[in-house]
Amino acid sequence: MNYAKNILETIGNTPLVKLNSVTDEVDALVLAKVETFNPGNSVKDRMALKMIEDAEADGRLKPGGTIIEGTSGNTGMGLALAAIVKGYKCVFVISDKQSKEKMDILRAVGAEVVVCPTNVEPDDPRSYYSVSKRLGEETPNSWYVNQYDNPSNAVAHYEQTGPEIWEQTEGKITHFVVGVGTGGTISGTAKYLKEKNPNIKIWGVDTYGSVFKKYHETGIFDENEIYPYITEGIGEDILPKNVDFSLIDGFTKVTDKDAAVYTRKIAKEEGIFVGNSAGSAVKGILQLKEHFSKEDVVVVLFHDHGSRYVGKMFNDDWMRDRGFLEEEFTTAEDLIKSHADKPLVTVKTEELVSHAIERMRSLKISQLPVEDLEGFVGSVDEAALLRHFIEDKEITEKPIREVMGNPYPVVDRSTSIEKVSKLITKENEAVLVDLGDGKHHIITKYDIISAI
Repeated sequence: MNYAKNILETIGNTPLVKLNSVTDEVDALVLAKVETFNPGNSVKDRMALKMIEDAEADGRLKPGGTIIEGTSGNTGMGLALAAIVKGYKCVFVISDKQSKEKMDILRAVGAEVVVCPTNVEPDDPRSYYSVSKRLGEETPNSWYVNQYDNPSNAVAHYEQTGPEIWEQTEGKITHFVVGVGTGGTISGTAKYLKEKNPNIKIWGVDTYGSVFKKYHETGIFDENEIYPYITEGIGEDILPKNVDFSLIDGFTKVTDKDAAVYTRKIAKEEGIFVGNSAGSAVKGILQLKEHFSKEDVVVVLFHDHGSRYVGKMFNDDWMRDRGFLEEEFTTAEDLIKSHADKPLVTVKTEELVSHAIERMRSLKISQLPVEDLEGFVGSVDEAALLRHFIEDKEITEKPIREVMGNPYPVVDRSTSIEKVSKLITKENEAVLVDLGDGKHHIITKYDIISAI
């Protein structure tokens, strides 16, 4: 009988799949190394098991111990699977930008999950680097993995991923393209491939808000390049020891929007349901297309599974809120698509200012049309209310009619986005859309910006 003795024996030997649609403008054979076929649905299973086995061998990880790591989710999953089989506890520290699905999955496999803020410096005691390191120092019989600097990370890919790609392409690979986070995948795979053929080009995919590309090109660690970004699993605000820049021929940076859009394209056009970094990698290949020829064999690595991003890139509302959804906005009606199902919130002329303030606060809105029995007769916005309050602290108990401004302009649903934009000025914060049958809706500056 042919069976695995446990789930860990199914790690590796993932397939190479030809990409046909999303890279059709590239003059090369593009093959995806689809790492979702690992049992934890990501490439991180490889190095997670390797790091544990090496720690067991030299005594860093002892029987019944606790594995502690800062992770974006995928390494944690790989460590958790190995911990289940081998009898260890797990505590994972994760940043709050990671998808809820990743956190829930880690808890589902028995791990304790600690969530830390994303927008802090790496050496801030609240950062997930600092918290995971501190927990490693404070927890009895524990082992802090530190995938960023743990050499077993890159060794796993030198021993497994590189040889698999070489054998699967029969040594014909000319380029390897992959997103870079901890650096283990690109460095370990590159080391093996370049030993086989020094002419193979290695391209790293970076994201805006990360330091890799500029550091590789200039040797400068520019803190001005560090800012929060949405893309998960690639890019860093530190320089992990596992990133061997000498093995990397170049980097290309991909925006958060392009990463999200191309992640969805891969699912819809190739039938491959993969995660956020795969979208970055495919867009990276398109940005690098002048480097490839018809004879080339380009291998791109898809890190993880799309199920971890169902509430993010694969959710239309999430995409729309960030202006990532590729929609055509041409008319006033298009601008209110995302909230057309919600009723227009207004305030009456005789209501107190305090009522309007409470309505704005509870609904998180900044402008309100004012109406009476005749129709729309005025408007109020938070900036104007603030000015009135500074002048008169008793303003909250006065009727709206005493503080309201001019009514918002009204346009019909077919008015062009250009005309609507011109109507929104410093003095006029919104426009009303006449939808017919006495129904109206509001267009704000936020709606215009979302359509850009």
